[in-house]
Amino acid sequence: MNPGYVASVATFTRFGAWLIKPITKLYEIEWVLRNEKVLAEERGAVIVANHQSSFDILGMFNIWHVAYKMTAIAKKEVFYVWPFGLSAYLAGVVFINRSDAKNAYKQLEVTSKVMVEEKTKIWLFPEGTRNKDYTKLLPFKKGAFTMAVAAQVPIIPVVFSPYYFINDKKYTGLLVIRRHVVIQCLEPISTEGLTSEDVPDLINRVHEKMSIAYKEVSKEVLDTLPSNYPFTFKG
Repeated sequence: MNPGYVASVATFTRFGAWLIKPITKLYEIEWVLRNEKVLAEERGAVIVANHQSSFDILGMFNIWHVAYKMTAIAKKEVFYVWPFGLSAYLAGVVFINRSDAKNAYKQLEVTSKVMVEEKTKIWLFPEGTRNKDYTKLLPFKKGAFTMAVAAQVPIIPVVFSPYYFINDKKYTGLLVIRRHVVIQCLEPISTEGLTSEDVPDLINRVHEKMSIAYKEVSKEVLDTLPSNYPFTFKG
């Protein structure tokens, strides 16, 4: 995979994301994006977001136009989660096979160059797998942070509030007035001057900031649910 290919993917994904956005209407989800100016600034950056469900992919598509020049990296297994995997593929998401470490590293290396040369943002889910525990974030893997430090580009943390509505069809006599998800963009965290030795501390700092933000948006969103709605958040 060469830099020209990755750059063209970043351009193609804007159109692909636009095509996929209407899927949101099928699920009646309202995406509430906050602090979008952080995403809108033209620069190379690594975006890290918490990962709860395949809905994350749909949410990402719905705010893609704000970031403009952006692509995403996901594990190969996501492709087989349909229809979201197919949607991601059509929108140009770069899938990596984590079991093939050598090839995955090469893909990430090329993508890092594109961040700097083409001022492209790269979106990753550092938890590495879907988190079914709505009370906290999973530990972060180091790949995204190593990439950001190597390229000396900032990290932009993005936090999705809980998808409380995923199983609401199982319950009767309940009225959920609004299916909404808050997407909170946090301020960029600089990696300028950092080295590989600083990666563990960087991971801890980002995880802490995102954990605090996650608890705040979770409480805000879940406090709007009907009192008899069977979803609790023990934050």
